[in-house]
Amino acid sequence: MYNLSLQVLRTDTSGMPLEWIDYQQAVRLYFAQQVAYTCGSLLYRIRGGVQARSGRRSLIEVNSIIATHGTNRALRSGYVPPLNNRALFRRDACLCLYCGQPFKRHELSRDHVTPITQGGRDVWENVVTACKRCNNHKAGRTPEQAGMQLLAVPFMPTHAEYIYLQSRHVLSDQMAFLKAHFPRSSPLRQRALQ
Repeated sequence: MYNLSLQVLRTDTSGMPLEWIDYQQAVRLYFAQQVAYTCGSLLYRIRGGVQARSGRRSLIEVNSIIATHGTNRALRSGYVPPLNNRALFRRDACLCLYCGQPFKRHELSRDHVTPITQGGRDVWENVVTACKRCNNHKAGRTPEQAGMQLLAVPFMPTHAEYIYLQSRHVLSDQMAFLKAHFPRSSPLRQRALQ
């Protein structure tokens, strides 16, 4: 029996990561002949009905990484990955970037380095993960005004990094594939080795 919760990494034909899909979406792509090639490990063998003329049962094998035909609208120039707390907390490894302590997700909050009230924006480069205590202490001030030190510089993830941040569970072959698309200077590159 298969673990049907494992995600498939979908790429375009050039190998650029696009998104995570479930096995049902992958089967639809195979059936519609949208899969250009596959790589990675075999995740699923999905058996269908029996073909009336040949008497053979259909079989679709789904790999962990599938490249599909079509255009890549998401990666046009100027693409900015959507900002959400789940990806932000994962970007910052669930650490408060003020006290440096690890926390569970429900104990964390999004902090604006330059507060909105002082002209800051709700963008990747201006937000960090903070525990609720540190966020309350900082309040509507900058780290300098609050006498707090920011432990890391916030950054906007590339599309491949964002795909990684959105995943629930990344298989080793998928991680190696994604990591090849991370910038050499990416803070996520070292973490991806663990």
